[in-house]
Amino acid sequence: MELAIFYISAIVAAGGALMMILQRNPVASVLYLILSLVALAVLFVQLSALFVGSLLIIVYAGAILVLFLFVIMLLNLRGEKFTSEKPILDKGTKITLVVLFFMELVILIKQMAFPQRMDSLMTQASPDFGGVEPVATLLYTKYLYPFELTSILLLVAIVGAVIMAKRDKNEEEGER
Repeated sequence: MELAIFYISAIVAAGGALMMILQRNPVASVLYLILSLVALAVLFVQLSALFVGSLLIIVYAGAILVLFLFVIMLLNLRGEKFTSEKPILDKGTKITLVVLFFMELVILIKQMAFPQRMDSLMTQASPDFGGVEPVATLLYTKYLYPFELTSILLLVAIVGAVIMAKRDKNEEEGER
C-alpha cells in the first residue's frame, strides 16, 4: 500500500510540475504548483518527516502561493495576453527534451528491474529526519542569511507588484 501511495504521489508531483510549466494561464500554473507541492508533502510524510510535509502545505501551498495568486490577480494577468507570442521552444528543442526524458524513463525502469544496484545507493535516514529541531537548527544557523534574503526578495516583489498595479490603474483613470 505504501508503495502504491508513493508511486501515485510521485506521478502527481511530476505531472503537476510539468503542467505548471506548460500552462499559459498564470493562475492555472499556480494551481498546478499547489497540486505538486501537496503531492511532495505526501512523500515527505511517507519518509516520517511530518514537520517538513506540514511546512510544505502550510507555508508554501498555503501562504506563498496564495500570495502569488493575489499578485497575479492584482496585476490582472490573463493567459490571452501570451497566446499571440511565438512559442519559446522550437520544434527541435521539444524533440530533444522528449528524447532526453524518454532516456531517463528507460534508465529508471532498468534500475527498478535490478533493485540490487539501488540498495547500494539507498541510505537510512536518521531517526529525527524532518523533525522540528533539526530543521530549525539548520534554518537559524547555517541557512539564516539565505532564509532572510528570501523573505526580503518576496517582500520587494510584492511591493513592486503593488506599485506596478497602482501605476497601471492611475494611467487607465488618466485616459478616461
